[in-house]
Amino acid sequence: MSYEQLGKDIIQSVGGEKNINNVIHCATRLRFTLNDEQKVDKEKLDKMEGIIGAVSKGGQFQVIVGTHVADVYKEISKSISPSSNSGDNTVKKPIGTLIFDVISRSFSPLIGALAGAGMLKALLTVLTSLNILAADGETYKVLAGASNAVFYFLPIFLGITLSIRLGVNAYVGGAIGAALLEPNITGLASVESPHFLGIPLVMSDYSSSVFPIFIAICIYALLDKQLRKFIHKDLQLFLVPMLCLMLIVPLTILVFGPFGVNVGNLIGDAIVFLSSKSGIITGAIVGISWTYLTVLGLHWGLVPIILENIAKGGDPIYAMAGMAIFAQLGVALGIFLKTKDKKLKTLAGSTFLPGALSGVTEPIIYGLLTRYKRTFIYVSIAGGLGGAMSGLAGVKMEVFAFVSVLSLPAFSPLAIQAIIALGTIILATVITMFFGFEDKKKANAVEEISNGVEEKTNTEKSEVILPHAVKSTTIVSPLAGNVIPLSSVDDAAFASEAMGKGMAIEPSEGKLYSPVSGVVSTIFRTGHCIAVVSDDGVEVLIHIGIETVKLKGKYFDVKVEEGATVKQGDLLIEFDLEQIKNEGYQSTTPIIITNTANYSDVIGTKKAAIKPGEDLMTVVV
Repeated sequence: MSYEQLGKDIIQSVGGEKNINNVIHCATRLRFTLNDEQKVDKEKLDKMEGIIGAVSKGGQFQVIVGTHVADVYKEISKSISPSSNSGDNTVKKPIGTLIFDVISRSFSPLIGALAGAGMLKALLTVLTSLNILAADGETYKVLAGASNAVFYFLPIFLGITLSIRLGVNAYVGGAIGAALLEPNITGLASVESPHFLGIPLVMSDYSSSVFPIFIAICIYALLDKQLRKFIHKDLQLFLVPMLCLMLIVPLTILVFGPFGVNVGNLIGDAIVFLSSKSGIITGAIVGISWTYLTVLGLHWGLVPIILENIAKGGDPIYAMAGMAIFAQLGVALGIFLKTKDKKLKTLAGSTFLPGALSGVTEPIIYGLLTRYKRTFIYVSIAGGLGGAMSGLAGVKMEVFAFVSVLSLPAFSPLAIQAIIALGTIILATVITMFFGFEDKKKANAVEEISNGVEEKTNTEKSEVILPHAVKSTTIVSPLAGNVIPLSSVDDAAFASEAMGKGMAIEPSEGKLYSPVSGVVSTIFRTGHCIAVVSDDGVEVLIHIGIETVKLKGKYFDVKVEEGATVKQGDLLIEFDLEQIKNEGYQSTTPIIITNTANYSDVIGTKKAAIKPGEDLMTVVV
């Protein structure tokens, strides 16, 4: 492969040199900031040899190249003008893109807590309905407190994550959210005609609210940056937070809070109104569009509305949208049942089960739907019909949880939602199996090639000599933590196994050790990613965290040099796990066998928790 030619082809496919505002790269992908994404020929990129795929995400157009990304990047850098590669990311983005980006990055650190608490709420619903727990009992109250906390104190958590996203003091942001729930302020609701400096106060219940804190923190971020221009640095430590709290909290209760509550109520009431007038049409639209909104990352924009609706008694949006998720599960199941390709069957099965249990279906979207584009039609048909039926039945989500088989108790009426969900899965499965999922010519060509290989193998079988038993290489864990399947990683390139097979670990401490004895082949300059080639040729890529390239090396301390010879268990990198999490990044660490194609299989451990040096994977030759 000529990296020079590949670089030129990529530049042409993203709209040419003049369309490139900036380009950087991480461990596996080129990250373009483009002037106009409409000029991108994504279809050409997806088919290009040497390219795994392309996706628009987080205001960047990302071209997934693989471990040779640095070589391609060098060629691209030679071909574009210095101004295009200045590292300046100040390109103006559409206001809509910025809003959804802020919402997405503010909620993403909380999704685990929200989903876990939601599932606990659903479990309590089941236990009380079966009379296993009494709703007025002490055991129930303890568990209810655990499940309610993240929702009740949501303004505090959002104050922290949103402040991180906007680059201001996260704990001042959290304090602003906490003030809205502080007893002195909540107690004013029982006071007749409360006021502040003679101005009447309109008191509201801000627990579980979203819009008021969003407005308050956005204004706080602007105020903080302005104050720092005028206040001497020696006084900023206490004076800036004091003035921000003194101004923002009263303004939130006087202005931002009532405005945010009214906006949230207005949007929520409008959707409920549409559902009441025509649940079928509303449900069909939501069920059809949800998959496409997810691909674009725009579904996060509806999360605040969903949470506001739940706080008021129930949300119909996620009940209808959830049918798109069940339709995606149906397509994955249909492909699993229909295909004869072992690798594709493994991929479909490994994306179906986590999706059904957790509701995380991005691996299905990016690993199957975008690969076999006609399946988007199947998802639209099944999701639209399911959404229409859910809207007609008036189903609502009463507690927030990712839509999955396990979270069905979060909906009311449960039985109707369960029947519609099952019907949606069956419909999508049947359509996929009946109409197929790939072009017939392509399928026939693949079948012919497979048959040819099989015939050749059978013919030459007697000539094959196996001098010894099947070889394998053991990859030990480079980290301490909890083991998760690669399909559960919140990154399509890893979850779909496009980079290769492997496992992932949620680390419990910030030390990364060598999983094999060999040579350090690559160290990314920001220290978040490293590759080691074992003595017998297995290429192991370790990517600490998701999107952590944006930290630009902060919190990572690399202990070895590129080209160094290491032994299994040698310390490679130290990283500040807590600071990475505090910055709002996921610490999930994929461990990938990037030359998977050279081996017959990669078998992962079944352990839930693991220590450095314990067996993580077996690579079978």
